[in-house]
Amino acid sequence: MRPLLGREPSLIIGFAGSCLTVLAALGLPWLDAGAAAAITALVSAGIIAATTRPIAPALYTGIVTAAAALGAQYGLHWSDQGVAAVSATVLAGFALFGIRPQVTPTSPGAGPV
Repeated sequence: MRPLLGREPSLIIGFAGSCLTVLAALGLPWLDAGAAAAITALVSAGIIAATTRPIAPALYTGIVTAAAALGAQYGLHWSDQGVAAVSATVLAGFALFGIRPQVTPTSPGAGPV
């Protein structure tokens, strides 16, 4: 797979996931912020894992981000905006500083990197 928009897939997907987390936390009446952020984090991490190698950093990011969102929503009882801020920051930070230095984009026909 080629880089997305000239950048590493993990950066683009992490940024998109962070934006979706904020949007979801700001007003879906049928879904609370913690669940929306956790779902977005896990989906984002799954896509990052599918488009980069090795997959472990992406999966770790998804689990930590989902746990942070659920903990903020249900354990700390923060506002939806607080949950969005925590989970978006964790997802974007891990994509930039945790995943990016450790992975490379996959390319069709190439073996694991």
